[in-house]
Amino acid sequence: MIELRSDAKYAMVIPTSMGIRLTPVDHQPFHCSDTFKMQATSAESNVGSISSFLGLPVKILTAFVKDSPVARFIKDDLAGRHMDYEGPEFVQDNPWGVRHQINMADSGWGSRGPRVQNDRAGEVGRKLNVKDFDLDRIFGTDGAKIVHLSGLIAALSEETSEFCLEIARAAKKHGSRISFDLNHRASFWKGREDQLAAQFKEIASLSDILIGNEEDFQLCLGVEGPEAGGSDISAKIDGFKEMINRVKKEYADTTLFATTLREVESANLHHWGAIVSHGTEFAVIEPREIGVIDRIGGGDGFVGGLLYGVLQGWDAEKSSQFGWATGALTATLYTDYGQPADEDQVWSIWKGNARVQR
Repeated sequence: MIELRSDAKYAMVIPTSMGIRLTPVDHQPFHCSDTFKMQATSAESNVGSISSFLGLPVKILTAFVKDSPVARFIKDDLAGRHMDYEGPEFVQDNPWGVRHQINMADSGWGSRGPRVQNDRAGEVGRKLNVKDFDLDRIFGTDGAKIVHLSGLIAALSEETSEFCLEIARAAKKHGSRISFDLNHRASFWKGREDQLAAQFKEIASLSDILIGNEEDFQLCLGVEGPEAGGSDISAKIDGFKEMINRVKKEYADTTLFATTLREVESANLHHWGAIVSHGTEFAVIEPREIGVIDRIGGGDGFVGGLLYGVLQGWDAEKSSQFGWATGALTATLYTDYGQPADEDQVWSIWKGNARVQR
């Protein structure tokens, strides 16, 4: 589907800002809980976990707080996910210095929807800078088949915006394919709209794969969104197709376009679908019912499965099906990243086969 560099050491290289997530046990609200599960997290590393758990080499580019027990926790977690990592270590200096972000997540239950608050004050990942990385070694000597970028990192700070641009330029120069998940966050863009719009458009122009929902394409790239389709899912899908066709005209060199479809019946019951476009063809997965333990990370699971399919050389339809299933898998886990046992487990989810396997 997409020709990939054959001599690359890494299937994926992913820039990100790692942090920790705190989630109340037993699906309780955050504000009335006193016991929490802690995990290392970032949207971008969530994407890479699908490939790393299925045996492909993945590398994380990030930043750490020197001598921090949280940094050690994150490093051990990434190693447990079978991921390589590298990045500078910044001295905290004093109690008001840099630290890793904290994601406080109530995953919701039944009629109570999830609530998430990010505490990113002093986040060490905002200091990501290409001067701390040997791009010729990473993308030239070692090489990456796909570099996955996220709008969350591209908008995190002025430094990270330039960092992502330089990563995209270097990756393109050395023959890597670029995946860009737009991930618009209004609070990140406030007061920087013109600057970020220009930077996002340049990254998108270098990208081979563009991923986003209707708001992402509108607010990041200025492309008109889909017309309201009412309650008819077929009308909604036609609207999304028209939007993707408008994006194609603006970014003619991009090969693959993707968006997910989600209808929420309750915190634990969703209808989950996707639309992927390759060339003139559309692969459409109309929303199907899935059970949900924790929805957070499901979209990243879809992207991770889609990119795994690209890395395997599958066509758009097969890659979309796999991505749908890895997104559905992630929604059944307490971690916000998918941990597939093998491809067969993923395809069983796609086929709707939840019977016990012995």
